[in-house]
Amino acid sequence: MQAPPVFLNANQCSTLLPEEWYTKGIASAPLPTDTTVGGWVSFGIAQTGQLDKANERVSDAVSIVQKCESLTKQAADSMQPSWLQRNFGW
Repeated sequence: MQAPPVFLNANQCSTLLPEEWYTKGIASAPLPTDTTVGGWVSFGIAQTGQLDKANERVSDAVSIVQKCESLTKQAADSMQPSWLQRNFGW
């Protein structure tokens, strides 16, 4: 059996993310000004770097929100009255 829910103020985990992540995406690498193979290879390398940045941002965002949710759960669990735990195993 689980204890009744403890209602905390709404936790805005998303506010922990940098605001610029909402307003600015990760820009594409600029297209090459020349159409040589070297120009396109340089573009491909730069574009891969931009993709790496975007992927890191997603990973960081998920980690931040998970940590926030974990802290919220810990806070709620710590607020359970100890007599409920002793008497009902909650």
